[in-house]
Amino acid sequence: MALSFFALAVVLYLSLEIEEGSPNLSFAAAPAADAVQITYGTTLKLMHERTKFRLHSHNVPYGSGSGQQSVTGFPNVDDSNSYWIVRPVLDSSAKQGDPIKSGTLIRLQHMRTRKWLHSHLHASPISGNLEVSCFGGDQESDTGDFWRVEIEGSGKTWTQDQRIRLQHVDTGGYLHSHDKKYSRTAGGQQEVCGVREKKSDNVWLAAEGVYLPVNTEKSASS
Repeated sequence: MALSFFALAVVLYLSLEIEEGSPNLSFAAAPAADAVQITYGTTLKLMHERTKFRLHSHNVPYGSGSGQQSVTGFPNVDDSNSYWIVRPVLDSSAKQGDPIKSGTLIRLQHMRTRKWLHSHLHASPISGNLEVSCFGGDQESDTGDFWRVEIEGSGKTWTQDQRIRLQHVDTGGYLHSHDKKYSRTAGGQQEVCGVREKKSDNVWLAAEGVYLPVNTEKSASS
C-alpha cells in the first residue's frame, strides 16, 4: 500500500538531515499558482510537461551503454523512487534554502540511492541519443552531474509553476523524454535521454515534493 501523504512527508523531512530549529516546510502536491520557490535542499519530483511522467530511477543498471543505474520516466505519481534532492554543484558557496536563478548550475541527487543525475556520450538504449544515468554517491561526484537550469519565459528565479529545461554541462544535451517505452519494464516506463536541440519534449515542471523555505537571512542581506 502506498504511504499516506503525511507519512511520506515525514520520511522526506527526515531524509533531508535538517538541523533542529529549521523553519516550517512547504508541502506541495502539484504545481501551484502561488509560485513556491525551489531552493537548495528541496526534495521534489520533476514532471515531464507533455507526457506527465515523473523523472525516475531505481537500483537497476542499463543492459547496454555505460551499465550505470538507469533513469526512466515513470507514469505513477506515488512512487518514492521519483524523488530528487536539489543540491549545489561542487565548490559552490550556496547553502540550504538559497533560491536558484535561471542559468545556475545544480545537481540532482536521487533520494533513495544517493546517486546523481548524470549524463555522458554513451548512447541511450532506445533512441540512440545521449544516455542519462545515475552515478556516484554522497562522496563521489564530478562535472558529469552538473545541469544548468534554464527557465522558460520571463522568470528569473526557479519557482514551482515555471516551465524549465535542464542542460547538461559536459555534453550540452537537454534532459529529454518522449513516448518511446521500454518493453521489459513494469508500468510502461519511458526513455529519458539527452538531446542537444531545444524541443518541446525537454520541458519539465516541479511537481510533488517537500519545498524548503527561502533562506531569508541571506536574502535580506543581498
